[in-house]
Amino acid sequence: MRKRRKPHRPVQLALPMPGVAKQKGARRGPKPGPRGLVRHRAREASSPLHPLHVVMRSKFRSLRSQFVFPTLRQALADATRARDDFRITQFSVQGDHVHLLVEADSKQALSRGMQGLAIRIARRVNRLISRSGKLWADRFFSRALSSPRSVRNALAYVLNNFKKHRARGAAQIDPYSSAPYFDGFRELRGKPPWDLPRTPRLPVTPQGVPPPAFDDEIPIFAARTWLADVGWRKAGLVALAEVPIISG
Repeated sequence: MRKRRKPHRPVQLALPMPGVAKQKGARRGPKPGPRGLVRHRAREASSPLHPLHVVMRSKFRSLRSQFVFPTLRQALADATRARDDFRITQFSVQGDHVHLLVEADSKQALSRGMQGLAIRIARRVNRLISRSGKLWADRFFSRALSSPRSVRNALAYVLNNFKKHRARGAAQIDPYSSAPYFDGFRELRGKPPWDLPRTPRLPVTPQGVPPPAFDDEIPIFAARTWLADVGWRKAGLVALAEVPIISG
């Protein structure tokens, strides 16, 4: 009696990829570009006790202009009032990115607050410049600040960020930021550069800084965390001429 043959099982062959070597432990990462993009990994839990330094990167490179900034600034003010569990305490707008110091009562509050802010800015800026499509180049980056030193350095980094591209030692206040509302500059001894929330009508303020020609809405929220309110001062006030290097 003839033996019955076992059915032949197909074997999947490896497809050679010339010039591509698979590395041990390799995995997919962010798409390459001029800057490393934020990795899509679970964000760390947000503590209501710790403020956060947040960065939003834009595909549009003229955020820092007299034409676009007032619209973006109003969007920041509206986002500050929209939620009670998410607060923007400081900000600065650069050419293609925005720096924020925020407080969030939870991880969910941070996510929803930033999502609402990103949508609000994108819609208004796109409508203003008759543009369509995505405004933001990547998801936002966030880093928790858990010590007085880290908060103080983040404040200097955010409010004086424009000095990274200017001459060192230039004692100027950035009108495209919340610096006019900041009362922690060493040289001003606890007083904000401008008498706000009124809109200044003088061509030049007593400090020699051009006043903002915007509305009376304050675009930031008073800090509630101890670190962002008074704790950071233990590490020293911020100098007007300080050129930021790192935020940590």
